[in-house]
Amino acid sequence: MFDTQREQAAVPNGPVDTESKEPATGRDLARAALDAAKAKAKARGVEPGVRRGRVTGGGAGSTGQSPRRRRWSGPGADARDPQPLGRLASRIAVDRGWNTRLANGQVFGHWARLVGEEVAEHAQPVALKDGELTVRASSTAWATQLRLLQGQLLAKIAKGVGHGVVKKMRIQGPTAPSWRKGPRHVPGRGPRDTYG
Repeated sequence: MFDTQREQAAVPNGPVDTESKEPATGRDLARAALDAAKAKAKARGVEPGVRRGRVTGGGAGSTGQSPRRRRWSGPGADARDPQPLGRLASRIAVDRGWNTRLANGQVFGHWARLVGEEVAEHAQPVALKDGELTVRASSTAWATQLRLLQGQLLAKIAKGVGHGVVKKMRIQGPTAPSWRKGPRHVPGRGPRDTYG
């Protein structure tokens, strides 16, 4: 084999086909190189295309390459390809368990869209805990109206945010001004009993 290479190197136009005495073309050179590689692999007792020391087989994720070596992605979609921001944010929310908090935040953030402009003008969400939404109405008349519309409001919220986020509603009327100032107070009516 070495003698043939020396002969080919001695010819200035490349290897010469012994039958036709013409220089070999690119296709012939490639075929000869492939045949030589196959013969060399066969002499080693290895399949052509498989290197020694590499893991081959049907294991999950086995690619025939070292796991520490970086591979380039192929033409198909890959986890290393750029991802849309929304998909990444939702994946992070699922991984960290933020789904319920995000759904609760949507109730407060999109309140006017969920229940309608007129209702949102007279009622504001105060708290959402364990599926119970506390809503404060601007007047007692609106508190009564919201109690009557409670079933429809729950259906609208479930349609906009998802089922199971808000299971029931607690409607509160307007609160009276508080006389309590500061963290300490005396039980009973306090100073108001002297006013009249």
